[in-house]
Amino acid sequence: MNNIKSILRLAVLAFSITAIFSCKKDFLENESKTNLDDLSLWQTENNADIFLNDMYGNLFRINNTPDQLDNYTDDNDAGPYWPWWGWRSGSVTPTSNAMNYNAFDWNSDTYANWQRAYERIRKANLFIQKLNENKANFSEEWYQKRIDEARFLRAFTYSYLLKHFGGVPIITNTQSRQTDSEEEINRPRATFAETVDFITGQLDSIVTNNKLAVKHTRDQQDAGRATLGAALALKGWIELFAASPAFNTSTPAAAQGTGASDAQKKLVGYGDYDIQRWVRAAATNRKFIETYEGTYDLFPDLSTFWTEQNEYNKEVIFDRQHVTATTNNLGNNLEVYGGPTFVLGQYRSWGNYCPTQELVDQFGMANGKGINEAGSGYNPQNPYVNRDKRFYDFIVYDGAPYKMNWMPTTDIIYTRIDKVNPSPNEIDFATADPTNTGYYFKKRLNPDANPGTWWISGLNYVFFRYAEVLLNYAEAQNEAINHPDASIYAAINKIRRRSNVPTLEETYGGQVLTKEQMREVIRRERRVELCFENKRFYDIIRWKIAEDVLNKDLHGMKITNTSPNDNSGVWKYEKVGLNHPHVFQNKMYLLPIPQSAIDRNNNLIQNPGY
Repeated sequence: MNNIKSILRLAVLAFSITAIFSCKKDFLENESKTNLDDLSLWQTENNADIFLNDMYGNLFRINNTPDQLDNYTDDNDAGPYWPWWGWRSGSVTPTSNAMNYNAFDWNSDTYANWQRAYERIRKANLFIQKLNENKANFSEEWYQKRIDEARFLRAFTYSYLLKHFGGVPIITNTQSRQTDSEEEINRPRATFAETVDFITGQLDSIVTNNKLAVKHTRDQQDAGRATLGAALALKGWIELFAASPAFNTSTPAAAQGTGASDAQKKLVGYGDYDIQRWVRAAATNRKFIETYEGTYDLFPDLSTFWTEQNEYNKEVIFDRQHVTATTNNLGNNLEVYGGPTFVLGQYRSWGNYCPTQELVDQFGMANGKGINEAGSGYNPQNPYVNRDKRFYDFIVYDGAPYKMNWMPTTDIIYTRIDKVNPSPNEIDFATADPTNTGYYFKKRLNPDANPGTWWISGLNYVFFRYAEVLLNYAEAQNEAINHPDASIYAAINKIRRRSNVPTLEETYGGQVLTKEQMREVIRRERRVELCFENKRFYDIIRWKIAEDVLNKDLHGMKITNTSPNDNSGVWKYEKVGLNHPHVFQNKMYLLPIPQSAIDRNNNLIQNPGY
């Protein structure tokens, strides 16, 4: 089978071809491709696929960094060794490593590396150019599919540039210093609006072309490649992002209090408010639901969603392929970086993914109510009883049973301070590896991957899943109309029911929620459902709440016995401040353009405040 996952399994030896292509792996299982040149590469479909497969292989390896994007939010607290510490201290400049987020980890690439992004874009442009020049060598069906795949990967890359920098130079041709003028090489930044329009226009064209499959399943040859579902989901997400308060306003968030010029304001947002942006985002996400529901749907059990056996399930829309391997481009290390530090008495992980109390408090009760709502039944001195099922699926708390498939028996994880029976996972207030907050996460950990071995996990990284489309639709529709309608309730209830949480009507006795109340419900559901999927960062940015949630200390849970010398007392639960960096300035709603890029291209205008 030649799908991306199985092709990766065959990629044991790296190969090199002409330097301009920068291809790294032989993805084919037949003849040797180590001596391909520019002419032979584009003579057959199999040969040309090598180039495109390498583009898939260069998607972000997000599972290969301890510095997950959630470290930069109010959901997680990690060790002080990673770039998040500097970023959360407000140390962001055009020359700082913090601007690249997981810049430390060379194994994963970064979310916001300007140079690497434009290398990907150049590859996509070159692939499209070469296919057009050699079109006679390819079948029409293959040609149309591969062109749209390359356009998707290019739009996907531009979407990350947009989310981190705002408007950027839009380049759709292969530039050459030998043939292009300085003006053609040194493109200015497109406005925020122009960049959004380019991305969504490309994706809309892909969907309209209808040349890609709607979805691929595990047994299909093209599993792992771009699909119509991926294109429409990305379009709906970018429209939602752009319609949000940080950008859909007269003075964009990154321009407030930063002395922004009129030109800078257009680069970091729209400069006006238009409700039609919400309307368009709702329409696109509704189109996904109405057109593709059935092909896509919620996976029945979130506790087994992140397993290799359940990859490509009906909920998965687009994912980054991994296989168990011995190299950083194929396997991944999420289990080494996170999860309980000690398991069955042995050191197993770096303990980097530690949910904050702020996140834990967002998980409601089994009866559907928030912990602070009347009738919830929440007991702050017995806080882990009768919680939302997702709490038990995602969070490792004090006294939690912990069992992965690689473990011979179940462990009980204790994070309390216990002088009588001390636990190696006791909450750590210094810089050691055990939890900083009294919690670990287990969401996205491969249950078959023993974290004692590097690159042992072959679990794919999921960029988009169907639950997010439902949440995107609910949010956009709620903002687009005056009062929440039945379709919003239906989207949220579908997600809640999957985890055995009562519907909104059941929870609130048929009370009709206002637009503002529904907004809070949607935001809480989104935070819980998508936690530790690197979504929260973009939400606190686009909602323009980073200046609130990141400018105050976060908390963990300290658990002690009132009679600590013999544990004859009661266990006391106390929320404690972490006293870790919490500085956020408005300029940080977007990153600075790297100084190295401006030095090469003086037509680039810097973002406000930098």
